[in-house]
Amino acid sequence: MTDRPSRGAPPPITIASREQVEGRADNRVLVPLEAPRPEQPPDTRIRDLGGHTMGTTWSARVIAPPAVQDADLQTAIEAELDRVVALFSPWTPDSEVSRFNNAPAGPVELSDDFWALFDLALEISDETNGAVDPTLGALVDLWGFGPPGPLAPGAPLPDDEQADAALKVSGWMKLRMDRANRIAFQPGGMKLDFSAIGKGYAADLVSRRLTAMGATSHLVEVGGELVGRGVKPDAQPWWVELELPPGAELKRTVAAAYGLAVATSGDYRRYFGHNGALFSHSIDARDGAPISNGVASVTVIHPSAARADALATALTVMGVEDGLEYATSAGIAARILRHDRGLFAEVLTPALLAMAEEA
Repeated sequence: MTDRPSRGAPPPITIASREQVEGRADNRVLVPLEAPRPEQPPDTRIRDLGGHTMGTTWSARVIAPPAVQDADLQTAIEAELDRVVALFSPWTPDSEVSRFNNAPAGPVELSDDFWALFDLALEISDETNGAVDPTLGALVDLWGFGPPGPLAPGAPLPDDEQADAALKVSGWMKLRMDRANRIAFQPGGMKLDFSAIGKGYAADLVSRRLTAMGATSHLVEVGGELVGRGVKPDAQPWWVELELPPGAELKRTVAAAYGLAVATSGDYRRYFGHNGALFSHSIDARDGAPISNGVASVTVIHPSAARADALATALTVMGVEDGLEYATSAGIAARILRHDRGLFAEVLTPALLAMAEEA
């Protein structure tokens, strides 16, 4: 999660119209396997809102009751996003995560809101055997993706000794938790980083806040991670085009974001170059370095944007073969793109193929 522009920003999400979905023979169309009958939207007008947060942009297409003003929606959305920053942004000195990261070794009492995401992130770490891990902040900083800032131009890359030192204060298995009292024990020098799950979590929070306001039909996007609820006034779902890396020439895929979230992790999103090589922001805790496994991007479709966000990172770190094996066994709907001699090759999980209807 960042509060300043990253080196390599995600492209904007493309929202497809019904004509675009139905009018192209080469579309791959993804629809939910099971979905309840949609409720009537609370109005016929779609409100378009947007702004900036976490070093990126957010947008929302909202169908709200007529009595709810645009300003009320904007204020509510920004309040949820600001709350996420106040809890989880390491760039904010007085955020809760900064307080944990700067605390001496010992117990740290956590708020209920912080605990909710922390516990979820650790649960997914356990499920993925650490392929996604919120305790890797020291490594994120070491490689120039954290608050200390990017590596200086011409500076050498971190060496094994530096990576080993950062690894010694990282790892979800090193954490001790007192769940009854919402206490985490800072082992000393550990830095938390929620960039692999934070934007998806923020999208979920905004979606829940809008639903509570009666805006039961909406599409929310935070930094490229999105969640859709309800349908549009014409009873069509929110059609979303799955993100592709720049220059990729692959089948166009659109998904019906009806009770579903879509999240993408890609090596083109945040990266830096060094001696002609590109280094992605996704860190592999096994060697303490950015991944170099041929994965270009992973898109995950899941009811929860937070889980989709974290799982996209986990599959990216696992690599194509291990990621496909894990996603298949766990029933995760995912598209994995790998680099293939200057082009991109596509690997689809069985759960995603089951959603596909070729238009």
